[in-house]
Amino acid sequence: MNSPWSINELEAIGAAAELSVGPRRPDGTLRPATTIWVARVGDDVYVRSYPGTSGRWYQAAARTGCGRIRAGGIERDVSFEQADAVEPALVDRAYQAKYGRSSYAGAMASAQGAATTIRLIPSEPAA
Repeated sequence: MNSPWSINELEAIGAAAELSVGPRRPDGTLRPATTIWVARVGDDVYVRSYPGTSGRWYQAAARTGCGRIRAGGIERDVSFEQADAVEPALVDRAYQAKYGRSSYAGAMASAQGAATTIRLIPSEPAA
């Protein structure tokens, strides 16, 4: 495995129903956490903004590029990377498989949701 996440972290975060994300402000303090959905694709972890690019947590994450997440008992400082390299359909399928019973799942797998795909990268590699 060539991932910055440990297998335990990937499994815990991937199995978590939700993730709390708190982007950092320019002064380094954390914004209040927002609860969002999370999807694991292979050795990577992705999040999307339900309201699209107008989502406040998404705008803050895109602006500062870093923050802190909590999910499945894991809490890590992370970098937010625009996920241009990943095939959007892979993340769409992960969201549909995990949240497909929810009426909100369609929005997360829409073009609007896909436009906000962020890959979470831990600030320090897993030990």
